[in-house]
Amino acid sequence: MLSRIPIVLDKINPKDLNKEILRAAIVAELDAISLYEQMANLTESDEVKRVLLDVAKEEKTHVGEFHALLLEQDEEQVKELEAGKKEVEEELGKSGGE
Repeated sequence: MLSRIPIVLDKINPKDLNKEILRAAIVAELDAISLYEQMANLTESDEVKRVLLDVAKEEKTHVGEFHALLLEQDEEQVKELEAGKKEVEEELGKSGGE
């Protein structure tokens, strides 16, 4: 993993441990996506590029899996994601369904 886990997991309150594990897993997947897409852009081999982009796509699915599980574990995260979405829509002058 390119990023370091910013906390010591064994010092986390046990009630928050699963949330922090899921966040660390999301960070690891995002790092992998970034790395594979950057390498795909560097290679001149169509085969290598195709495989790297396919693997990056799989990692995006993993992000979705971990994110879905995190949202089941953290009600505050659900609320704040919705608040963030609304802020972006307001900033961009969009309403709900656009």
